Amino acid sequence: MSGFEGSFLGASDKISPAAIMECKICWTPYDPAHGDDYRQVEPGTPFVALPPDWSCPNCSAPKEQFMVLEDPGSARSEEASAIDAVTANLVADFREVWHAKMRDLPMVNKMLSVEAVGFQMWQDRPLGVLISPWFMNLVMLPGETEDWSALTPGAKEVISFPSGDYEFLHNLREQTGGYKACSLFSPMNDFKTHAAATDVARAVMVALFDGDNRAETDRSADIRAAREVELAPPPDADGPAAPTRRALVTGGLAEGG
Repeated sequence: MSGFEGSFLGASDKISPAAIMECKICWTPYDPAHGDDYRQVEPGTPFVALPPDWSCPNCSAPKEQFMVLEDPGSARSEEASAIDAVTANLVADFREVWHAKMRDLPMVNKMLSVEAVGFQMWQDRPLGVLISPWFMNLVMLPGETEDWSALTPGAKEVISFPSGDYEFLHNLREQTGGYKACSLFSPMNDFKTHAAATDVARAVMVALFDGDNRAETDRSADIRAAREVELAPPPDADGPAAPTRRALVTGGLAEGG
């Protein structure tokens, strides 16, 4: 424990030597690249290496009152960079499909674009939602050491999450490689704005990991019927009605919808 209470309950192993800290009293930052001239702290001194009696040079608040402002050297930052790299490749692949094959088809929603939303690591694999003008899918990509080039397109796999079991289809693309996808919406005509689609995608990522959403019935026909009612947009709405907890998770996602 480093003694700072503003972030990670004071756990010094959660921040890197490059972490930029900020006083939560007066918002004065401590950047290890600059050190602290006032207390004659040399540049390059990490926050956790500051003397125990060091305090904010502006308001004299103790170290305990500092919180993480930015940490470019943290494992989380490295993880985010890795996720950005693989999702950028995924988005580029489907943007090419959009421009080359899908743009003039009647089933597409031209108010939407291709975007990766809410991707995070789940069991060492990138997981998130891919939005396109013709579908919204929950997408799982291979981990750093995995090779999914041998996946059989169209093969089904049930993957468990805190909210329930979900049916994914295996896919292969030349640029993306192997990936697994669970259909959320297709077509996308109910969404009148791209913002409405991204809001639903973020809600899916939250609901996915909420154990309270676990399906309470195996009657998939009843679940899907309830989902159609609950997702019906109100008159003059900008997009689908905000999906209820049951509609988002049990309605067609769990139970292999």
